[in-house]
Amino acid sequence: MLKRMGLGLLALVLALALVLAINTWRGTSRQIKVAPLAPIGLDENAAAARLAAAVQLQTISSATDPQLHADQFKALHVLLAQLFPNVNAALQREDVGDFGLLYRWGGTDPKAAPILLLAHQDVVPVAPGTDKDWQVPPFSGEIKDGFVWGRGLWDDKSSLMAQLEAIDRLIQKNYQPRRTVYLAYSADAEVGGARDTAKIAELLKQRGIHPAFVLEQGQPILDGVVPGIAAPTALIGAGGNGNESIVIKVRPPAPGTSAAGQPEAGASALLQRVLLRLEAEPPTASWNGIAGPTLNALVPEMHGVVRVLFANRWLFGPIVERQLERAVATKAWLHGITMAAADPPGKEAGAVTGDADATLDFRIPPGASAPHLLEHVRHVVSDVVPAGRFELSALPVAQRPIDVAPTASAQYQILDRTIREVFPEAVVAPVLMARSDHSVLNGVLGDHVFAFTPLQAHAADLKRIHGANGRLSVAGYADAVRFYDRLLSQLTDASFIAGK
Repeated sequence: MLKRMGLGLLALVLALALVLAINTWRGTSRQIKVAPLAPIGLDENAAAARLAAAVQLQTISSATDPQLHADQFKALHVLLAQLFPNVNAALQREDVGDFGLLYRWGGTDPKAAPILLLAHQDVVPVAPGTDKDWQVPPFSGEIKDGFVWGRGLWDDKSSLMAQLEAIDRLIQKNYQPRRTVYLAYSADAEVGGARDTAKIAELLKQRGIHPAFVLEQGQPILDGVVPGIAAPTALIGAGGNGNESIVIKVRPPAPGTSAAGQPEAGASALLQRVLLRLEAEPPTASWNGIAGPTLNALVPEMHGVVRVLFANRWLFGPIVERQLERAVATKAWLHGITMAAADPPGKEAGAVTGDADATLDFRIPPGASAPHLLEHVRHVVSDVVPAGRFELSALPVAQRPIDVAPTASAQYQILDRTIREVFPEAVVAPVLMARSDHSVLNGVLGDHVFAFTPLQAHAADLKRIHGANGRLSVAGYADAVRFYDRLLSQLTDASFIAGK
């Protein structure tokens, strides 16, 4: 009897091992096979010098004073016209809002749906007292050791300048797009986009412009982001989280009230418990949305135990989820509502008198329900706080999620192919964006909205983006120009996108 049980158990173990092995190794690479793109004859040093000139202008946006650094934004507009004479002559340029810019490069087919590229002019300020941490002055735009140095290179002047650099070159070669190309450059993306970005969105909507393809700032190509993959990963944002803010207000206990013979807890103490519960009990994550295509593209490129775990999520799902939860970039892949931040209560935790309140910021993925979120928060709060002692309210600044773009579309395939041509070592996959700098444009951009920044970064570069010693290699910037040159050439060609 025991022998038969042992043999049966062994058979089950072997069967399980066989299933795990088949699931792990049956997937073939989803990476597009293309030949690396040949050089385009770009004068890399001259292009870097033009980028450096833009970095020298302190285009710092302000949430409270729209005219702060107005002279710097105006100087940038003059500089762009000087640096890119072909663009200035061939494209229409409109001033939108305070300092926003909207360019239009007319196509030969007025019936063809246009292309829209997004970037932003504004940069974040240098934190007071950190100038000494820089190897060069933050707005010097100095070029040394093969790098351009300065604030705002990664976020987002390199994208803006590389787009104009590529179009200026295409015009110089007498290239004429079939599809009209729009370039939208806001000056308030770092402070929420309620001014220029919102007005650009309103203008596009008024004119009935429905782009066939939209590309905005996204993640750069990164090393070491995805577990089990040694190669650099190019993660294309193909859908993005929205935001919802909920205010929780807890009142103090009425004088003389008690529970089970003990005085009721104060408002701050209860609010602290609520925040801990919400962190421990988020709305359930799931593998819906874009997580399937993401992992289908990545798992065949993984190695070792990590590949076994990710290829068999039906068995190791909780382990995989914990692995993804460790980083913001991969946490967004889980198609669930997550609490991004919480303003802490203002009173001491032990205080009994007085109200306590906190503002909770949630990221809501495409397809998730904001009312469902409010009900979840209400359920958690009611388990901790006695009835009648709390209020919940949603702030009116919610931003809707960006719908998941179809990754089987010709538009996505062109973007995927272009990345592989310019960055042949990169592993490409679609992902859900944690956030968007242009979220106020949601709802007017169409069905094919993608986010990607064509720059290669290492782990050490990430802290430079909004920190000290921001720098971008001259060769890396040249790759960004090559990327936009190739992308625009393909997207605007009549043979690549079916339909409008």
